[in-house]
Amino acid sequence: MQSPPHLAVCRSNKSPWVCLTCSSVHCGRYVNGHAKKHYEDAQVPLTNHKKSEKQDKVQHTVCMDCSSYSTYCYRCDDFVVNDTKLGLVQKVREHLQNLENSAFTADRHKKRKLLENSTLNSKLLKVNGSTTAICATGLRNLGNTCFMNAILQSLSNIEQFCCYFKELPAVELRNGKTAGRRTYHTRSQGDNNVSLVEEFRKTLCALWQGSQTAFSPESLFYVVWKIMPNFRGYQQQDAHEFMRYLLDHLHLELQGGFNGVSRSAILQENSTLSASNKCCINGASTVVTAIFGGILQNEVNCLICGTESRKFDPFLDLSLDIPSQFRSKRSKNQENGPVCSLRDCLRSFTDLEELDETELYMCHKCKKKQKSTKKFWIQKLPKVLCLHLKRFHWTAYLRNKVDTYVEFPLRGLDMKCYLLEPENSGPESCLYDLAAVVVHHGSGVGSGHYTAYATHEGRWFHFNDSTVTLTDEETVVKAKAYILFYVEHQAKAGSDKL
Repeated sequence: MQSPPHLAVCRSNKSPWVCLTCSSVHCGRYVNGHAKKHYEDAQVPLTNHKKSEKQDKVQHTVCMDCSSYSTYCYRCDDFVVNDTKLGLVQKVREHLQNLENSAFTADRHKKRKLLENSTLNSKLLKVNGSTTAICATGLRNLGNTCFMNAILQSLSNIEQFCCYFKELPAVELRNGKTAGRRTYHTRSQGDNNVSLVEEFRKTLCALWQGSQTAFSPESLFYVVWKIMPNFRGYQQQDAHEFMRYLLDHLHLELQGGFNGVSRSAILQENSTLSASNKCCINGASTVVTAIFGGILQNEVNCLICGTESRKFDPFLDLSLDIPSQFRSKRSKNQENGPVCSLRDCLRSFTDLEELDETELYMCHKCKKKQKSTKKFWIQKLPKVLCLHLKRFHWTAYLRNKVDTYVEFPLRGLDMKCYLLEPENSGPESCLYDLAAVVVHHGSGVGSGHYTAYATHEGRWFHFNDSTVTLTDEETVVKAKAYILFYVEHQAKAGSDKL
């Protein structure tokens, strides 16, 4: 089959976008941006000809992603969620989907023959003497959405959190003739039917089923655009910022009713998320705070009069600085220098610190701002400890990345020494094992690429958008972590402690 003319020039077959005006195919803006250039070229006015009234009207160049079948208007910088009276957009979508299904069927037969003739295949793994196929599902990139995909894959491998959403009752947003068909949002649905919890549930259900190699989280992304304006457009976003927005919005929506069922009632029915595990952030407890919620004690001491101020702050994750002595880039002949560890970052976070002149403490006894010290203690540890390494820092007008490697344990992360009252904790209640890690590849927060490593049923996987591959522990520990997800240690304490 002959390659499309554009691919012969661009040499990229990633994310093909078809123009619905002229049917030309170009790569999406997060590849080489030729689809956007096609739109810009189409807007050049015809200066040597008299414009007609139709030419004076605003031209909306609409294109369709051949991978996710979503339609997008460059001029409006928004998804197109309606259709023509004749349903022409849906006809194009169905035609492309039929082509994809035909190609997928042919490809599946080809792969089956390869598997029959090959004893070694990266998609197979020996388990108890039998050969099993990888059942992990990738997430398609919808236009620089690797930041979202990495977080979704990480959360999907936190078993207790993921299972809660997958067990929620489904809410059907479509019925009648379209029942059972793939969901595409239309303006007739209205914004009242938009539910982050429902689309998040559907996405988690689609992962680890093994029925497809990649899932398109188009409906979830649509909801994200609707309720999180910060993430509109196709620019690269910060994965940690997205995770916080996602958890906060899930928490807020779970506090209300949904499909006639109170989420707080569902939470109370789940014995593993009892009232004793509550950590309230902005209202009543939900699965978000029950799983990720911890409590910090913030101590501030006035250096003039000695007055001590204490307050308790709930948290869903801890943002840790990489100590400045480890930030300088080392040359090749300095590779044997000191290695930064996760313990160094945690110690920097909890150690006693004197506040600088810009952070003077308002002492209630002195009645004015005074020099003071600050120290954090962890009063309550969460079920899932999320640690964010602050790799992006503002310097002058630039946001630079700290590319320092931080050593972290796969098992037995001991948090006891950071507790306010460690004597009240059991010998194994402060130990954590790594469940997932998000990695940022590249130099800047507005560029680069996000992938994730996660463990599932004793095996480590690397999630790179649509591609999922088996990996090993040696590869995981070498990753330059950005976000680490640790779950409570269930078995006996191992020897691999921090």
